Amino acid sequence: MRRTIRIATGLAVLMSFQYAQAVPSFARQTGLSCNVCHSNAPELTAFGRDFKLRGYVLAPPLTPTDRVGVTSGLDLTKNIPLSFMVLLSNTAFQNVAPATQNSAVGFPQQLSLFLAGGFASHFGALAQVTYSHSSDVFAMDNSDFRYANETTLGGKKLDYGVTLNNNPTVQDLWNSTPAWGFPYISSEATVGSIATPLIDGVLAQDVAGAGVYSMWNNHLYTEITAYRSEHEAGPVPVNGAGFPYNISAAAPYWRAAWQQNWGANYLMVGTYGIAVNSHPGAITGALDRYIDPALDFQYERPFGANLLDAHGTWIHENSNLNATFAAGGADAVHHTLNTFKLDSTYHWTTKYTATGALFTTTGTTDPLLYAAAPLTGSFSGSPNTSGYILQAAYWPVQNIDINVNYTGYTKFNGAGTNYDGAGRTAADNNSVYMALWIMF
Repeated sequence: MRRTIRIATGLAVLMSFQYAQAVPSFARQTGLSCNVCHSNAPELTAFGRDFKLRGYVLAPPLTPTDRVGVTSGLDLTKNIPLSFMVLLSNTAFQNVAPATQNSAVGFPQQLSLFLAGGFASHFGALAQVTYSHSSDVFAMDNSDFRYANETTLGGKKLDYGVTLNNNPTVQDLWNSTPAWGFPYISSEATVGSIATPLIDGVLAQDVAGAGVYSMWNNHLYTEITAYRSEHEAGPVPVNGAGFPYNISAAAPYWRAAWQQNWGANYLMVGTYGIAVNSHPGAITGALDRYIDPALDFQYERPFGANLLDAHGTWIHENSNLNATFAAGGADAVHHTLNTFKLDSTYHWTTKYTATGALFTTTGTTDPLLYAAAPLTGSFSGSPNTSGYILQAAYWPVQNIDINVNYTGYTKFNGAGTNYDGAGRTAADNNSVYMALWIMF
């Protein structure tokens, strides 16, 4: 049992890389260029955030009528809301993993089909199906279906809606939460650190959620969503076998944010998080309990046609691993994880971007939960990892991105040298990621 839990957890971390999602079908639907909604994809502008808030619907769809003045009850958009994306990449390593080739080519790394746009009045979606080079299969990816409307509250405008999605934070309007956080594209060939909070992508495409949200007076955003395990590619009904996280009842996700403009400046500060009671490897029995509260911010400042933005998030995970401890998979019951991420990008018009980012994770030392293993393990039993990212991108046109990314580690899985007990250093995992990203 404990070996299954460690392996499954490791796979979840290694597979939690993020993909960008700028969708040209939105541009075809609205008749607007991509840079109206995106500073550079997938970063949303104020207009883009409002478009998503309103259910991915900008203008009323085509409405057929049976006769003059009587609608038929059928609302259809004028364009089929389909888009495609292909991502070609190559990853070069400072020191390759034992017995592997000295670079990893993704041709393609990813191929995606999007159903994205307004389907009817007040209702739209961004739904993605993706082919991954590493898995060699098509599977459901990030998806968000939503209904949106508006009213007034206290004499102020109130936007409200319902979201159905499969990844906590994928429904969020900002680029400071995990689903849409930097880096927007990344390699699937690099080594992932041994520990990641659940809210930081671990549950992506493994859950289904339904929630309600609101934006009052274009300032205060609130949301509550409940998630259940659905285990993509798992048995139906869910039996939990082989899956490290099986949500007992429902897992509540919360989000609150305040956004404010002053002069040329824009600032959002917020909080989000999730609470999960989980049966590892089953749907009944002993529970592991996780609470992941988080804080985040987003700052924007234009300089003529250029833009400076910054994002940050801090996640604090408290866990009581009663089930894992009883199965011999942990040396202690109570654990904490703290993850901090900060990034800033300067956009020269819509052609060039330069980004710098810092990241760090610290947590409770546990030699069973974070066991030693060549390449991926922790010799000290510590999850502590820290590093930086430097990225440059060129957009010759708004739907093509040429991207170069350098990731460096100062500490990995608890140490700078011999972190795995097999002589590997943190810097051995440094990598250069080069990508061509095309949307059409």
